[in-house]
Amino acid sequence: MSMHWDGLLLDCRLATMTDNGVPYGAIERGALAWKDGVLAFAGAQADLPDRPDRLAAQVASAGNAWVTPGLIDCHTHLVFGGDRAGEFEQRLNGANYEEIARTGGGIMSTVRATRAADEDALLAQSLPRARALLADGVTTLEIKSGYGLDLDSERRMLRVARRIGDELGIGVRTTFLGAHALPPEFTGRQDDYIAQVCEVMLPAIAREQLADAADAFCEKIAFTPEQTRRVFTKARELGLRVKLHADQLSDLGGAALAAEFGALSADHLEYTSEAGVLAMAASGSVAVLLPGAFYALRETKLPPIDAFRTHRVPIAIATDLNPGTSPLLSLRLAMNMACTLFRLTPEEALRGATINAARALGLADRGTLAVGQRADFVVWGVERPADLCYWIGGALAREVRIAGRCV
Repeated sequence: MSMHWDGLLLDCRLATMTDNGVPYGAIERGALAWKDGVLAFAGAQADLPDRPDRLAAQVASAGNAWVTPGLIDCHTHLVFGGDRAGEFEQRLNGANYEEIARTGGGIMSTVRATRAADEDALLAQSLPRARALLADGVTTLEIKSGYGLDLDSERRMLRVARRIGDELGIGVRTTFLGAHALPPEFTGRQDDYIAQVCEVMLPAIAREQLADAADAFCEKIAFTPEQTRRVFTKARELGLRVKLHADQLSDLGGAALAAEFGALSADHLEYTSEAGVLAMAASGSVAVLLPGAFYALRETKLPPIDAFRTHRVPIAIATDLNPGTSPLLSLRLAMNMACTLFRLTPEEALRGATINAARALGLADRGTLAVGQRADFVVWGVERPADLCYWIGGALAREVRIAGRCV
């Protein structure tokens, strides 16, 4: 008989992350098969329909290793020029944020470095960061623009994000974050800049199909709820889904605003009120927690985790990889921080980096080990799924596959 499948992995312990009534959706003596980049079997090895050698072109044993869906990093600012390590050192030597900004530091230093880098230079600087995430088990990531703040530079960032996907074979979703900060040429003219975002940048980005979603930073140091509303209204007109940096430093009602527009996610959420949580529950928006930024900024106000649980708002975890407030190159470390700092359980954290992270990107074809899902999975050198959150750093991924292909 002809071979059914491209590949078959035997002797697995599967953390399917499906709701099969068992923690982690676990299948202890499992097998996993794929064909044409899609999972064709994910279940008990005893349920295989024939002898393994008659089922697949390639058959291997996982040696009783744990296998999870590929991890999904649903909030990164991975493409940028330069870095801000110097500012990190200045802060620890006593300089405050305002002093650093006055001397040309802060987000504007990243904007200058990003604007100055051509596409190839930006790609060369960004690829190692994507490779670090990939080595740690990430098979899909979101990459935001937002360090260009003019049309040409924002376009360039989004093109580089797409090139990273092509180069590494990793799944990439792109998000246009023009409303991230006020560029220097618009000092004192916030509304004019928002008009530029809505009337010039968003239509061009949508026309060229460079972004899968639009985002904004709704905060006292960034843009008001009313300005954010303008951006979201335009994005919706253009057929783009929205996401929001919400309630990170204060409660401006960002979570509720995001929910009103049916946002895929609202992210950060340290100051979100009960009303904001209820709005997210009603809209189905995902709560994306970013413990790396919480840690780097030495924040103390915890996101309303219990309220998210009570109202069944799905919780995702991401690195928020960025040069200023979360230079974090490991999604597993973000999962550990979510457990240690936010008191998530290891199962909640793994769900937050798989099925719920997929949902935060509007992706229904990944995040679980189930027939018909993309064959994105990781074979881990661990004794139990909780080890992925327990170990602080270290190389635990033995094999990472994207659409069935070993990367």
